[in-house]
Amino acid sequence: MTTERGTPAVVDRDDAATTQRTLTLSVRVVGAAMLVATGWIHLDLWLDGYRAIPWIGPLFLANVVLAGLAAVAMLVTPTRWLPWVALPAGLLELGTLGALVLSLTVGLFGFVESLRATLVVPTILVESVGFLVLAGYAVVVLSRQRRRRA
Repeated sequence: MTTERGTPAVVDRDDAATTQRTLTLSVRVVGAAMLVATGWIHLDLWLDGYRAIPWIGPLFLANVVLAGLAAVAMLVTPTRWLPWVALPAGLLELGTLGALVLSLTVGLFGFVESLRATLVVPTILVESVGFLVLAGYAVVVLSRQRRRRA
């Protein structure tokens, strides 16, 4: 195997590095976008009257703040630490989705939501995609790192 530019081994390594950079950038942008969307949905609902609901109002506002912080962290964290930011960000999306499912089924802190309520379906889609992208990336990258060390 030669190391000259243009040989198949070098081209393959360059392609792999480019693919990895593209994947990382895509996860950063899509993950941050899903987090911003989650925060925006909760802020919109909070402003629309959910702020008056005991427990739910403050939790919606906390979700806005946490989603915003997580979105910024996804964009500025060094690549080396990105899986460790993506994982809790993905879990935030999952926890928020879980709270919605609870409120749609058995209720959450005495509050029962309806599937006909504003933004329920978009929320389910945004939070599902956010969880899959963020947690999926973290699990894949961290498992690769673990295998390399073993």
